[in-house]
Amino acid sequence: MAAATNPSPSLELARSDCAGQNPYLRVFKSNVYVRDHDRSIDFYVHRLGFCVVADQRFEFGRWVAIAPPDGTAILGLIAPRRGSENYRLIGRNTQIGFIAEDVNAIYDLWSSRGVRFAQPPQPQLWGGVFARFQDIDGNTFELLGSDEMSRLIEAQRRAASQRIEAERRLEQELLIARQVQARLFPQTTPVLRTLEYAGVCVQARHVGGDYYDFLSFGPDHLGLLIGDISGKGIAAALLMANLQANLRSQVAIAREQPGLFLRTVNEAFFHNTVDSAYSTMFFSEYCDDTQHLYYANCGHLPGLLLRAGGAVEELAPTGTVLGLFPSWDGKSAVCRMEESDRLALFTDGVTEACNAEGEEFGQHRLIAALQQHAGLSAQATVDAVLAAVLEHSVGEQADDITLIVAKCTGRAGSPPIAAVWPTQAYLWLESKG
Repeated sequence: MAAATNPSPSLELARSDCAGQNPYLRVFKSNVYVRDHDRSIDFYVHRLGFCVVADQRFEFGRWVAIAPPDGTAILGLIAPRRGSENYRLIGRNTQIGFIAEDVNAIYDLWSSRGVRFAQPPQPQLWGGVFARFQDIDGNTFELLGSDEMSRLIEAQRRAASQRIEAERRLEQELLIARQVQARLFPQTTPVLRTLEYAGVCVQARHVGGDYYDFLSFGPDHLGLLIGDISGKGIAAALLMANLQANLRSQVAIAREQPGLFLRTVNEAFFHNTVDSAYSTMFFSEYCDDTQHLYYANCGHLPGLLLRAGGAVEELAPTGTVLGLFPSWDGKSAVCRMEESDRLALFTDGVTEACNAEGEEFGQHRLIAALQQHAGLSAQATVDAVLAAVLEHSVGEQADDITLIVAKCTGRAGSPPIAAVWPTQAYLWLESKG
């Protein structure tokens, strides 16, 4: 007797499969053969209260999909050619049954709209209520319900309503989060004599983990930085906000002691986040009077310096990422931008955007796009490169796309280059300098 009361292994396996281990599967549609699509659409929409979810033409002809108010299943309306085998199926008993919370109310409503019923709803031995009705072509359907079914319907309706409300609240909260995060990006662009610059961030989701900023270090000094937080979505956005707050709070020391600045930001990021959280970052300061670019590449993709003569220089990493280790280890580097030179800083969402064949946009396409639009302003170049990336990629955007382009527009004096930050009389990090 004990064996008879326990589920069999095959039943347990079936339950396990239904619990979500198998690929997604659901009933898609049931076909109903009709004489005229438009007349049938009018019947199902205006008399039964269904809605049209698809109306398309294929090689075999027109196909219309309609759904009852809850939209969980659809009927495919097909109008076959006269004399065909399927044409003889018009007016049959479809064996399709609709369940209603209140069969009598549906019966009264549809009857008032001219729907033909074989008889009023009848009580059944199994405890439910049953009725049979026809569409305008004589196709027969069943309408049934019971107290238990009504309770199940009500429970499903409440669950669906709660799910919709939860989704609505989440959508609203994500919209607010997107608006808040948008304020974390640069709201002003300080004007320089010898440099024009622009940036963009197109997030893959409502919010993301890419970050770029323009920091004013005085009338002749501008900080340009770009970062990429580990992870995606809400978690990455929170880390991005954390990093942005750390950076902005330390701006006062960024220009005077850049080495200490990065060490301090790293320490705060390390202690305020989980062990696996980190960010790559390219941090730089441009000096308007000398056209020198002092930078530290913290494990980020190499910046690209495209010279006016056609040469391309990579500004490779000079230190470790931020937040992964208790102390930051790195050094500074410096280069000088001449008139018409262009600097491009970007995240992997640019170079890893894939086309239909799985081919990445890549650094070579990025360089080609930058060279193709060399005569444009920084903002126009950003727009053109972004358009090229989006045109190359297909399907849903997989990662945030962030890009900064800076173009040297003038010619300042030519003091000798020293491997020191502009306000330092010593190497940025003596032990690494």
